[in-house]
Amino acid sequence: MAQPDTIEFIPAPPPLTHVEDLDLEAAKPSAEHVENASITEKKAVADVEREYVDGDDAKPRTGLRRLFRSNPSLEFMREVAEANTQPLDPVEVKKVERKLYWLIVPPLAIDYAFYYIDKTTLQYAALFGIKKDLALSGTDYSNLGSIFYIGWLVWAIPGNLLLAKFPLSKYLAINIFLWGVFLMAQAGSRHYGDMMAFRFVSGMFEAVADPCFVSMTAMWFTRKQQPTVIGLWYAFNGVGIALGGLIGYGIGNIPSTSLASWRYEFLIIGAVCSLWAIAIGFIIPDAPHSTKRLTRREAVVVVSRKRDDYHVVEKRQLKWDQVKETFKDVKTYLYFLLGFFANVPNGATSNFGTLVVQGFGFNTFNVTLLQIPYGTFIALMIFAAIYVNHLTNHLNIRTYLMAGITCLTVLGFALMAFTKGTAPRLIGYYLTGSSNAVFVLGLSLITGNVGGSTKKVLASAAIFLGVAVGNIVGPYSFLASEAPTYRTGIIVCMCSRAAEIVVILALRMCFVIPNRSRDKKFSDGDERYDPMGVAWGDITDKQNLHFRYVS
Repeated sequence: MAQPDTIEFIPAPPPLTHVEDLDLEAAKPSAEHVENASITEKKAVADVEREYVDGDDAKPRTGLRRLFRSNPSLEFMREVAEANTQPLDPVEVKKVERKLYWLIVPPLAIDYAFYYIDKTTLQYAALFGIKKDLALSGTDYSNLGSIFYIGWLVWAIPGNLLLAKFPLSKYLAINIFLWGVFLMAQAGSRHYGDMMAFRFVSGMFEAVADPCFVSMTAMWFTRKQQPTVIGLWYAFNGVGIALGGLIGYGIGNIPSTSLASWRYEFLIIGAVCSLWAIAIGFIIPDAPHSTKRLTRREAVVVVSRKRDDYHVVEKRQLKWDQVKETFKDVKTYLYFLLGFFANVPNGATSNFGTLVVQGFGFNTFNVTLLQIPYGTFIALMIFAAIYVNHLTNHLNIRTYLMAGITCLTVLGFALMAFTKGTAPRLIGYYLTGSSNAVFVLGLSLITGNVGGSTKKVLASAAIFLGVAVGNIVGPYSFLASEAPTYRTGIIVCMCSRAAEIVVILALRMCFVIPNRSRDKKFSDGDERYDPMGVAWGDITDKQNLHFRYVS
């Protein structure tokens, strides 16, 4: 049976409708209409030229500046502005989007599988004797889980600011290569101090991964497509969990040698990560205006089709007014809390998940195999969530969908904490994997609801700072004295998920209220608030009065 075309699930946006297009006389080939179109085109180009002189565009790229991300040329920006004055051919758009899909999504998905396999190496190492070999006691194991995210936290802001300066795919590739190197180094740890140091540095290099993935998605795909695309690559953390279980099972069955099984875990996964990093530096293009994988016309279409997203061409610059606005915007702190409450449970389960399942009564090898259905369930939940979001996109209820799915994770932790049988506790453990679908939709809120290059980088940093802090705190709720049930930790995870629902609904209010206010002003006759308007320039969602939030 023929498979459906995947790109159909990522529909092309409708052609832009300008206010003047609504005039019934617009269809007539009158001289007045031609003149108006010419004026519109000239105004768009003039706006681009004014924006182009803002920043460091005129500085020559010599010396170390050649390593920086290249800004689009003035000629390219003119072509985009001119394209924005005309409807795009839907057939041409679909052809370009199909090419983009195969160029961007599969490599990101493979990256994310490695990313999550990497983060689960410690819990498999716990099954295969790392605690005994490194003489871990008390909170030592929890410290190893948390120190990774302390390194992440230290590098989150500097790493994100560098992300805005360097070519995205090259920057991501270098960081993945180095985290693979330090993952292999962990295999050589002889005592607790070695492992703490190596995991701290590994966390620093992984701090930029999620922001890079999100930035690439925002650069190449429309606001409507972003939840689907994020979901497609994020679903591969479920694949990573399943593969991690298989890898763990295989490594556990390696015939006894002088090298402990857990050391093979770090060596093999680290080596594969580093090799793949070299490949993605060449596979994934850096930006539409600089890649040789697209023709000039295709690159223009990539950017022009995002005209309804209040999108401008990505540029390399730091705007201090956007920095100030970001810190004054209450949504920034809600993004942080969303990342925090979502990842207190993640920090716990990613380090203690296999130990909890082992406490249900399973042996070491069965625990590794039980991660396969867990990872599969996560992937299926993400696909289901993005499909439902796609169907309900016109209703603008994304936050309600997030809150509803989070209720499943609360139920899952409740089953683990308050039931006694093996089956209900294992079902509860699997249900907690629903949280990954929520985070996918949460990331799409940032890519779709933050305007301005600098503000978008900082808003992304806010949620991932929350991710880091949550992952630091989470492992300490799992008390060694309560092994193997860890009841206190599971209850903390349940409460954290409940708090996440409150944050999601608070974010909804922050999106809905400005939307209603701007809609009312436009209905009262203020054309500055026209939701179909296009504002050229690197401006924020608050500065752009045309902007409407996805809620």
